[in-house]
This record gives sequence, structure tokens and C-alpha cells, in this order.
Amino acid sequence: MIVVHYLNQFFAGLGGEEAASLPPSRIEGPVGPGNGLRGAGLLVDTTLACGDNYFAEHEADALSQLLAWLGAIKPDVIVCGPAFGSGRYGYACGVLAREADRLGIPAVCAMAPENPGVLAAAGHAYVIPTAPNVAGMRAALPLVAGLARRLGQGEPVGGPADEGYLPRGLRANTVASKSGAERAVEALLAKLAGHPRTEVEPDADRVAPAKPLADLASTTVALVTESGLIPVGNPDRLPSRHADFWLRYPISDVRSLSPEGYQSVHAGFDTTVANADPNRLVPLDALRLLEQEGRIGTVYGYLYTTSGVDTPVSAATRFGQEIAAELVTAGVQAAILTGT
Repeated sequence: MIVVHYLNQFFAGLGGEEAASLPPSRIEGPVGPGNGLRGAGLLVDTTLACGDNYFAEHEADALSQLLAWLGAIKPDVIVCGPAFGSGRYGYACGVLAREADRLGIPAVCAMAPENPGVLAAAGHAYVIPTAPNVAGMRAALPLVAGLARRLGQGEPVGGPADEGYLPRGLRANTVASKSGAERAVEALLAKLAGHPRTEVEPDADRVAPAKPLADLASTTVALVTESGLIPVGNPDRLPSRHADFWLRYPISDVRSLSPEGYQSVHAGFDTTVANADPNRLVPLDALRLLEQEGRIGTVYGYLYTTSGVDTPVSAATRFGQEIAAELVTAGVQAAILTGT
């Protein structure tokens, strides 16, 4: 098994920050953390190194030289780092691992989960999470060595929960020992016990919830939906899937959403029952009652709608930002977002 190890100038023993502009170099055998990998059972054949600044400022040139060496060496696996919390180092590790994987070379990185190198790897590398500083070296190297050895030998590797690497954003079909109903009940019981878990890690930005409203009785509430609800006939041709725009319709004079006036064109569910009473998709009738009772201030005069099925995350993010900006400008304090 042929193993290549990538390090920055510091861990390769070439110097500190004063050597951060050094171009790529090739060293035969292990150096620095590579000796720790050897102690954990993984023998490094070749060490590749590059200054952090050089990689950041001359990424294309540095990557070209490093990949050329990989092409000549033809390793069975490449190990990058550990980079811990170092952003420049971690980024270089992630990029090199990503490109190595595209060449068919399995890659193992090690760095702190918040290191930008995790995103740079783009799911192409197995990333072992580490402490933010070099104090985590001793704990990380055995994990890196074990995983790299198995990958280099072509052995199967399990999921992140079993193997200890960060989720790669990949999904694969597996045969479960329990039915979906059993797993769902177990997940619910775990959540109620204060130990929430999921079988599918979300790959999206996490948005902090807004602060609670101080006085609902004086609040203007808007209605926003991705249920594809539009006026009957779809006058603005909202796509039933893969929507690339959102729409706004006046509802100031509408007390309830009638089936004669509104319909859903959403392609992701059977709309028969929803179209019989569109208020079940967008609860305008219930909000009007709350408005009449004085429990909320007013219902904002426009309904915002799009069709959320098969919508790319980038498009949905843009929709949300555009709609939110408009609502904030209009002085709306709250919005109810209904989905399907």
C-alpha cells in the first residue's frame, strides 16, 4: 500500500510563518505527524508540503504541482493534516483531498469541524473531527491511520456515526434491521428523552429563530406559502415544480379562500382535498377570526406564494430573502409559512 501525506510548512519542519510562502515540496518518507501515523500502523511513503500563504495566493499553481506528484506516485490513499483549527492549512487540505478523490485516490483529512477546509472538501474526503489546536494530535492520529489503512486496502467503510468521520452529505440505500415505523418511534422517544437524533443530517444553513413577539394584539401577520396556491386558472403561470420565482396576490378584501377563487398547482401531493378548501393550505379564515377577536393586529394585505416541490436550495434561499426583505420594509412583524 502506497501512502502520501500532505502537510503545511510548519508540520513538515520547513519553518514557521516566515516559511509560509514556500512553494510545494516533496519529501521521501514520513516527517512530523507522519511519524505519529507510523506509530499508529500507517507507514507514509511520501510527504508533500506547501506553505499556507503560497497555496492561498497561488492555488492553481500549487494544486497543479501537487496533483502532478500524485499522478506520478499513484498512491492508494492520501492523508491531509491534521489541520486542527488552522483555516489556511485546512483549506489547502480540503481542496487537495477533493481533487485527489476526483482522481480516484481515497482521501482522509483531519481538522476541527468548523474549519473552512471541511466545506472545501465538498464531501469528497473523509474528515476526522479534531480539537481546535495541536493538543488533539494524539487522539486524532490513530483514527486517521485506521481509516486511511482500510481505504487504502479497499476495505468497506461504514457511515459517519459508526466510523467517527464527519457526514459527507452523501445518501445511500441500506438495508435496515428495523422497519420505518419502529425507527420513527425510537427517534420520537429519544427526542422526548432529550436526545434528538436523525437518520439524515440536514445540509443547509441553520437560521436562529426570531425573538418571541411581545404583543400579538398589535402585530401585523403575513401569509407565505410554498403550497403552490394561486388564483384559479394560474394567471401568472406558476410552475408546478422547479419554480424559479414567487408571486404576490392581494387579499385585503378576501375573508376566506374559496375553491372558486383559488387552487393549488403543486405537483408534489394530491391537491384534491386542498382545492376543496384552500384555507387548509393557507389559514386565512382562521386568521380573519383572530383578527376580528383582536388576538392579532391585522392580516397583511398580500399573500406570498410559490411552488416548493423540487426547488433548488439556492432558489428557495433567494425566495426567502426577497420576501422577507419586502415584508420588513412593509413593517410586517410576523409571518406564517405553510408548507406541504
